[in-house]
Amino acid sequence: MILAGDTGGTKTLLALFDGGELRRHEVFHAADHHSVEELLDLFVKGETIEAACFGVAGPVVDGTAKITNLPWTIAASSLSARLRGVPVRLINDLQATALGVLALPDSAFEVLQTPAAPPAKGATIGVIAPGTGLGEAVLAHDGKRYRPLPSEAGHADLAPSTDEEIELLKFLRARHGGHVSWERVLCGDGIGALYDFARTRLGTLEPAWELADRNAAISGAALAGTDPAAVRALELFAALLGAEAGNLALRAMAAGGIAIGGGIPPKVLPALRRGALLERFTAKGRFAPWLKTVGLRVVLEPRAALFGAAREAATLIEDHP
Repeated sequence: MILAGDTGGTKTLLALFDGGELRRHEVFHAADHHSVEELLDLFVKGETIEAACFGVAGPVVDGTAKITNLPWTIAASSLSARLRGVPVRLINDLQATALGVLALPDSAFEVLQTPAAPPAKGATIGVIAPGTGLGEAVLAHDGKRYRPLPSEAGHADLAPSTDEEIELLKFLRARHGGHVSWERVLCGDGIGALYDFARTRLGTLEPAWELADRNAAISGAALAGTDPAAVRALELFAALLGAEAGNLALRAMAAGGIAIGGGIPPKVLPALRRGALLERFTAKGRFAPWLKTVGLRVVLEPRAALFGAAREAATLIEDHP
């Protein structure tokens, strides 16, 4: 039995896989618990585990991770001890999501741009995922298998490409200080920030939202077309997501395509289909013709990182039988 985990800024998913098949999974909300070890005690319940892998929302250094948007420190050695000595590996959550892209069927994707030709075997794949934060990863083939390369590219400098986006950068600099990252606009709170910016430009007032989740309420109003500032905020979100997805494709020479993961894109698919995302994805000057040949798709399976973590855990057994 393989144990897979996906620890994000708001929740942790744990799952058991047997023979590659998902047998059982459960969602735990971070605010209700103090550590992953506590969650293992609640979830494993005497199961015999052969190996485990956890995707975690933060950089992993020497088998230890400090979760970026959560006051938890996770150590592979501590989890292994809790699981009676089985091998445990920690990988960045976007590494896990990237590996999940390899494990999912075609039906788990919404295709935004079909590749001009089937990618060559082992072609590099890029993954970008807006959710609680923004993560990016690259799948590089080593001749035997794909290796997920981690990054913290979501914290790289936001790069405006239009006059409106230059105004947006100034707006966000006034709010956050000198450094404004891609994550400031391509995440849940980023939708709220884009809405604040759009309201300022349009001179409109914010309504009393019926939903407790302000960012979800803004997205809902945008999709329904009931609030002009919300509509513009989601248009900006789609355009900026397309721009950074195209940047990732260029940085990695991702001839194998770009997969857009994370919790937000499946919820706002109508906005992503309207053209702004794809237009900005390919708007890269002399490399525009190449980008028009690169596949672009949205991951619809919310448990992609779990499937990816399970895939990585299986390699622990293969490499150390």
